[in-house]
Amino acid sequence: MSRKIRFYEKFAAGITFLLLSAVLFAAEVTTKELAPTPTMSHISKLTSMLLTNKHYTQRQLSEEVSVLLFEDYFKALDPTKMFFTQQDIAQFESEKKELGKKLKNGDVQFAFDVFKLFLKRLDEYENFTRTYLKTNPSLNTVETFEFNRTKLPWVKTDAELESLWKKKIRNDLILIELMDRSKKELRKNFPADKKVEQKQAKTARKEKPVKVNVPRQKTPQERTLQRISQFLQYYRNMEAIEVLELYISALTKIYDPHSEYMSPRTQEDFDINMRLSLVGIGAVLTSEDGYTKVVKLVPGGPADLDGRLKTEDRIIAVTQEDGEPVDTLDMPLTKVVDQIRGKENTKVTLTILEGSKGTSAVPVNITLTRAKVRLQESEASGKVHELQTKNGVRRIAVLTLPSFYIDFNAAYHGDANYKSSTRDMKALIQKLSKEKPLDAVIIDLRSNGGGSLLEAVNLTGLFIKEGPVVQVTSGQKCTVDEDQDGGLVTYSGPLAVLTNRFSASAAEIFAGAIKDYQRGIILGDSKTHGKGTVQTLLDLQPYADIFNARKPLGSLKLTSGKFYRINGDSTQLKGIVPDIIFPSFSDAMEIGEENIPHAMKWDTVKPVKYQIADPTLPSLIPVLRNKSMKRLAASREFTKLKKDIDTFSKIRNRKTIVLNLEQRWKEYLAEKKLQEEQDKLLKLDTEDSKKNTIKDLYLEETINVVRDMIDMARTNQ
Repeated sequence: MSRKIRFYEKFAAGITFLLLSAVLFAAEVTTKELAPTPTMSHISKLTSMLLTNKHYTQRQLSEEVSVLLFEDYFKALDPTKMFFTQQDIAQFESEKKELGKKLKNGDVQFAFDVFKLFLKRLDEYENFTRTYLKTNPSLNTVETFEFNRTKLPWVKTDAELESLWKKKIRNDLILIELMDRSKKELRKNFPADKKVEQKQAKTARKEKPVKVNVPRQKTPQERTLQRISQFLQYYRNMEAIEVLELYISALTKIYDPHSEYMSPRTQEDFDINMRLSLVGIGAVLTSEDGYTKVVKLVPGGPADLDGRLKTEDRIIAVTQEDGEPVDTLDMPLTKVVDQIRGKENTKVTLTILEGSKGTSAVPVNITLTRAKVRLQESEASGKVHELQTKNGVRRIAVLTLPSFYIDFNAAYHGDANYKSSTRDMKALIQKLSKEKPLDAVIIDLRSNGGGSLLEAVNLTGLFIKEGPVVQVTSGQKCTVDEDQDGGLVTYSGPLAVLTNRFSASAAEIFAGAIKDYQRGIILGDSKTHGKGTVQTLLDLQPYADIFNARKPLGSLKLTSGKFYRINGDSTQLKGIVPDIIFPSFSDAMEIGEENIPHAMKWDTVKPVKYQIADPTLPSLIPVLRNKSMKRLAASREFTKLKKDIDTFSKIRNRKTIVLNLEQRWKEYLAEKKLQEEQDKLLKLDTEDSKKNTIKDLYLEETINVVRDMIDMARTNQ
């Protein structure tokens, strides 16, 4: 089962996506003996009790849950089904329906028995690889390798497993060979690099020669074996508490994907993360098919500012300064994060497979400098776009909000200048309209993962007079959060909200409220993320006295509530569907709550009373949509974008790759040439030397739609 890196929320407001490469499993015990301890028995009993009584679903540890836990724990250890066989799993079949009862009784021996078998399989895999590499396996065969095995059954026998290992090893060798070839190709295409090298060599000849022992370049076989050994070492070094954490989190994620158990050290990292002081590259990661995949880049983070790392890229190795590459294929996500995380101003090199190139991607190295990514560095920003029309100049403000933030501590202590997204957005509107009135405002919530629920409510209040904004259910109770600014409206003109599939939680609440009030038009991907649940963090330590426990117990993050729009619809799963939908790469990706295993279902509650802001808007939307569709159909850029999306979809949907080095190289060159031609056609090169940014077609079209809104509104007047 793919284990999503924690989509943390601040103050039970949903996804913030501000992980900043920060989560790390760590040890509670000092011994390497993999066996349950009395403390782990206490943790098992407590988490079982709290999960069944405090989780939103109130679901009991039934036989059905036990069966799911049995299956998901094997998948958590071996998501690509490369190590276990059906015979392995059959050994534990007698426990399949009893795991829930055992957990309630504090018995977690199953987790350790399975993990020990897993370690045994890893040892066998390493030994097999060492022996197989000595045969100098051919890299030019007609065989194919089905690398995406998550939905396939476990292989039946050891013989089938070894056959699978052979294919995996040969694919690893091909990847290394392709990387070496692509480096040579890059040097050939950039002669300026050669001139630099020649100049450096000339300078070196003038200096006193120094004898340097240049290490021998390792063969692909040696590098493959080294990377496998490094990967296996992480599992061999796992502590007992890490095994327990993996097991109980497999249980909590059956209830919903955002619930989890956190060991004492993981809880410590979570607390640090919520203070936004961790150092990393500013990326949200997930584990999928054995790869570490980029889900989202944090605005203002090192990776975002660098511009080369993209969503859907797969990280296959991490290299520290002056260090050897560490293979991350099949490595636990938390261990990969540990490699990426480090001291501020140090460099880390990621070896990636570009997501846009699919199965034929060649490894590429990206070196980034680690830095702190704080909330304030991702604060609201704004810019006025002045458009010349036949009716004069139109001033359209584009306000970008990466997250819904607030300094609760400063606000609680009465600081009159405390920081918040609503305050910043209000100040921006007032500043940008001070010189001349604004004709329209666009709120850019693309990739806004949420944040403070309070801020989502307060920000909505800037654009409506008064009324409810969101409903929150917990148990049998349903509360309504309302705009509390006393009827004040900061901006009352034409309004648009731009979203995408990464817009989640609090961002969905705001967009949903604007849509329900018919206050503005929503544009973007086919839907937003669809994360409509609320999490509560329960510290287990207050329960320690029950068991006379002396060691820290960690904490449990549980889903305790759900968000609902004022029209009664949940934002869970379905998200917010825009009024105007643009063609998008992210719609071709498996992004969104509906793609996460065990996601909670969509439902409804009773709507609440609210006053529509603009009764005429629904009649304008079809006209605006039709005008936009005509522009997109006539746009050379959007036509090319649609073709790129189709190509990307075909590449992404491939499930197998050929184990033929020469054919893979030809595919790489062909796709590379196609990509270069597309880039030239779209003229994506910019003057900005720091960051090569792609033209923002979506914002441009949103501005066009808003210009139509202004003209139609003036015509109606």
